[in-house]
Amino acid sequence: MNRLTLVSCVVAVLFAAPDLAYAQQPVDWDKVQVKTTDLGHDTYMLQGQGGNITISVGSDGIIMVDTQFAALHDKIAAAIRAISPLPIKHIVNTHFHGDHTGGNEAFQKEGAIIVGQDNIRVRLAAGTTNGTSGQKTPPAPQGALPAKTYVGGSMTIEVGGRKAILTHINNAHTDGDTWVYFPDANVISTGDVMNNLKRYQQVDYANGGDIRGMVAVTDAFLALSNDATKIVVGHGPLADKADIVTYNTMVKTARERVEKLVIEGKSEAEVVAADPLADLNKTWAANDQAGVNFLK
Repeated sequence: MNRLTLVSCVVAVLFAAPDLAYAQQPVDWDKVQVKTTDLGHDTYMLQGQGGNITISVGSDGIIMVDTQFAALHDKIAAAIRAISPLPIKHIVNTHFHGDHTGGNEAFQKEGAIIVGQDNIRVRLAAGTTNGTSGQKTPPAPQGALPAKTYVGGSMTIEVGGRKAILTHINNAHTDGDTWVYFPDANVISTGDVMNNLKRYQQVDYANGGDIRGMVAVTDAFLALSNDATKIVVGHGPLADKADIVTYNTMVKTARERVEKLVIEGKSEAEVVAADPLADLNKTWAANDQAGVNFLK
């Protein structure tokens, strides 16, 4: 691994956790294991370090959702080969953060076509600054950018009889979020608009994030899903409809309480002092600073 790749991986690890105050320490990549979970209907979830990956196997190729970190490319590729020897034809990026896009360049060099909402391409190409931490991420190389993008609404990818429906979320975790639905498998891949760790999810407001989008998209998940739906969240174990209900209730409650104070004309400092999420923090905040970060 060259120095630039190593620095990019370490920077990305700082943002792998749902909240920056609960960020992880640098990872020993050699010790990371990739776990495969069979979701049925030739669909799988891979968990390693970073955002969860979804794999959908068709008759002549594979659709993949997210790529985790560059340092894990070989392990992830091996886990996919253990599922199927077929080539990866399309990879969907759910958003631009490095723990979901770090492997883009390597997989694209091997022939996969990266697909994503156009703001992913823009933000990866320009480099970004995280609003919560101020951490700067340098521009990604050309080979890591999505080769195929869409702007809004939905688009469909088909590989070997498998269909993935991509839908842009305007705006939620970032301004370039996509969620993916595999109708034949009854699987939803959410990206980082929600997690199943019972922790606050970062709203990357400096890069277009907005909690109103998190409310809207989890409403959409609830409308689409049933008790048999499998939910591959951005982070954490496989979720189901009941987990969406719990998360959706939290983001709605948080948004309504803070909105009320903002409408009353309270400043950010006054809202923080009022501590309107104190009861939620007992469950959802990893620590006091995580609660403050989410409130802001």
